[in-house]
Amino acid sequence: MTDPIDLYFWPTPNGWKVSIALEEMGLPYQTHLINIGKGDQFAPEFLKISPNNRMPAIVDPDGPDGAPISVFESGAILMYLARKTGRFYGSTERDRIAVEEWLMWQMGGVGPMAGQAHHFLKYAPQLDPPQDLPYAKDRYRTEVARLYGVLDRRLADNEYVAGDFYSIADMSIWGWASLWEGQQQTLEDKPHFARWLETVGARPGVQAGRALHAELRGDHRSIDAQNVLFKR
Repeated sequence: MTDPIDLYFWPTPNGWKVSIALEEMGLPYQTHLINIGKGDQFAPEFLKISPNNRMPAIVDPDGPDGAPISVFESGAILMYLARKTGRFYGSTERDRIAVEEWLMWQMGGVGPMAGQAHHFLKYAPQLDPPQDLPYAKDRYRTEVARLYGVLDRRLADNEYVAGDFYSIADMSIWGWASLWEGQQQTLEDKPHFARWLETVGARPGVQAGRALHAELRGDHRSIDAQNVLFKR
């Protein structure tokens, strides 16, 4: 029996990317919780695995050539797991290029911009002293809307993000996109995006990855959590 992959995780959109991938790929894994509100991500033991003090990260005991390997950065983990299993990366080089384009689009665009939207719309007004910044709120709300418009136009001609096949690109985007309400977005003007959200969200692997330790998910509005997350 294959030794399980160690998943270092907290239930956030970035964490969901990898829990969803592991579930979709049917890979055995054991979860190690990294409570980002309490600062677990700064522990020296974790920094050996993820030097940028961010989760998720994995340790695969059966890495290349059978030797263990640790991987940090969610996009890199998705690409590693897709290569390892030969799944969800397309079947041709053109497919793989499309997957990588949209995976990088998520990593460089949707994730950072939606994260900033969450921060300025939800958390910053609760800081001490409050930072209710209309410019920042409008800036990131508008940019997320632009990105979801790009995605909607792409999905008008494609069942999934990279084409007619489900891939790690979809896994990378779905968690952030599923939180569209908290980003103060609308679906009425993005019918293809709405269809894709529902289709991907109905997959058993997505539901299982999203449900992993869902009971621990909080909004981190306490002063202690804000000091850990936003001032270190």
